[in-house]
Amino acid sequence: MKTIEDLDVAGKRVFVRADLNVPLSDGRITDDGRIRAVAPTIAKLVQRGARVVVASHLGRPKGEPDPQFSLAPVAVRLGEVLGQSVSFATDTVGESAKATVAALADGEVTLLENLRFNAGETSKDDAERGTFADRLAALADLYVGDGFGAVHRKHASVYDLPARLPHAVGDLIATEVAVLKRLTEDVARPYAVVLGGAKVSDKLGVIDSLLGKADRILIGGGMAYTFLAAKGYEVGISLLQKDQIDNVKAYMKRAEESGVEFVLPVDICVSAHFPDTKTHAPVPDFEIVDADKIPAIKEGLDIGPKTRELFASKLADAATVFWNGPVGVFEHPTFAEGCKAVAQALLDSDAFTVVGGGDSAAAVRILGFDETKFGHISTGGGASLEYLEGKTLPGLAALEG
Repeated sequence: MKTIEDLDVAGKRVFVRADLNVPLSDGRITDDGRIRAVAPTIAKLVQRGARVVVASHLGRPKGEPDPQFSLAPVAVRLGEVLGQSVSFATDTVGESAKATVAALADGEVTLLENLRFNAGETSKDDAERGTFADRLAALADLYVGDGFGAVHRKHASVYDLPARLPHAVGDLIATEVAVLKRLTEDVARPYAVVLGGAKVSDKLGVIDSLLGKADRILIGGGMAYTFLAAKGYEVGISLLQKDQIDNVKAYMKRAEESGVEFVLPVDICVSAHFPDTKTHAPVPDFEIVDADKIPAIKEGLDIGPKTRELFASKLADAATVFWNGPVGVFEHPTFAEGCKAVAQALLDSDAFTVVGGGDSAAAVRILGFDETKFGHISTGGGASLEYLEGKTLPGLAALEG
């Protein structure tokens, strides 16, 4: 893949497909990690005299404008991070976009409105996607793909647009791919993986792949309760995918046969009430129970203190650690201790540590950890998992062409 160093960008309109899909609360950005991650690529293009047209999606609008998913707050924050004004087009390929791009001088930056406000961005119809890609291509001379969090999507701005313009990868995608190769090729051992998040079904593909690569797989979060149920434990009203229990049993058997250690929670923080993650109101019936003694009327919301110690011990001697998915409801302080313990164990380790994007990356920042102390914090959870599964990522394939 070509890099931005291979492109002559001075005086050219450079379309940068970023991933600025940041979390918003009442129009306020609660985690700007993805903005800061792509800023160095944009700054490099600015310094070389490019006219930079940045584009991204945010959330899941239904193919038409929706004010709650506007990128307007992102344009303001991007300008603050870059230390220069960033103009904002109030549409994607309409009159505002055309005028805003036409007004750019060398070294200036504009951000287009949410790409998913146009149905062509995510359409499964090749012709509809292609038409939208044509309209985007008319706004630029060159294309730089740097939205790693979107490269697993066959979307117009990710997959179709690079075929229409001379293209290269940005520094962020180049770094992400280099890191993922360290997790899949000639991995330093012991190799430990921490998997969390809500649904075990979202992680079966990567578990399947890791059974031939990892030495230990630590399971937390909502997905852990399907594993505990597979062992015959009562899990109360905890998140449970009953239809996956047989699959989980099969993977646990394969792990045992292949010498991969599955590490499951031994104690759980439970409550009959899901915590209020906005007000952080106290949870009156919170208690810690053994993993095989979850009350029928309560649900697991975090790993317990014994499990935190167990996980830390399983990570202490690792040479490579990959963590994807929170192990508890970290947005509430009562149930954030599990994620804190995993993050601290990564910091205490001498391993090459990778936090695999999404909620786990947000947890690291929200809980106050210094993200520079980790080996790498990915900007794409789903993309990272699909890469580790060995899938072809459409956005990367397009950039290789």
